[in-house]
Amino acid sequence: MEFEFEGRTEKEAIENAAKELGLEKDDFDVEILETQKNGLFKKGFVRIRVHTGNTTFQRNDAQGNDFNSKSGADDAEARQRTGGSKAIFGEPVPQNEFEEKMSEFTTGIIERMGYPGKVTILFREKHKLGIKIDSEHSSILIGKKGKNLDALQLLLNIYAGRLGRDDIRVILDTENYRIRREESLVRLAYNVAEKVRESRDSILLEPMNPFDRWLIHTTLNDINDVETKSEGDGLYKQVRVFYRGLK
Repeated sequence: MEFEFEGRTEKEAIENAAKELGLEKDDFDVEILETQKNGLFKKGFVRIRVHTGNTTFQRNDAQGNDFNSKSGADDAEARQRTGGSKAIFGEPVPQNEFEEKMSEFTTGIIERMGYPGKVTILFREKHKLGIKIDSEHSSILIGKKGKNLDALQLLLNIYAGRLGRDDIRVILDTENYRIRREESLVRLAYNVAEKVRESRDSILLEPMNPFDRWLIHTTLNDINDVETKSEGDGLYKQVRVFYRGLK
């Protein structure tokens, strides 16, 4: 299930979401939709979309009446980091039945694709499990802009849900692609911001998944004369970076 909230800052928007939904901050995922800085004739704000996964929660309606809701959010929506417990590294071998089944499922998928590799546990968090693939076919498993890796990750999360672990978000990686992609997007964000400041115009970036868009938004959030906004529908939206005052 998805909800939208606003706040003067990203932190305040997330706190507003947690308070209204009656959830802990690490019980839902956040996608930043729009940021606006303080100006002479307008107040700054951050608008976010909250994905509650399959969490059962209680919130109040406009009249203050409680009602229960069980989420049916689309598993295809990539989840965003909102904080939570510290990741635990160092135990690559599955430690329980769930991890064993996830490892076996991942191994089976890539073998049937014709691109076998070694599957290990990368990290563990309270609501996340990292799985790593070591393979000589990593470039194919990653695909253009990580789309193959995202598709495989989606399948793993669907399978985790069928195992009754909707509370766990599975993160799939190979060749440290996730980290390299984050570094690349941060550089892109700053380069685009500089071009926008020089041209006093706007630039529309290529379609990105929610986490990649989140990186662009948060990277540029502290640059006073540049704002960002997500445009489009579906999973892969575009981020428009524009000079402050232009919309």
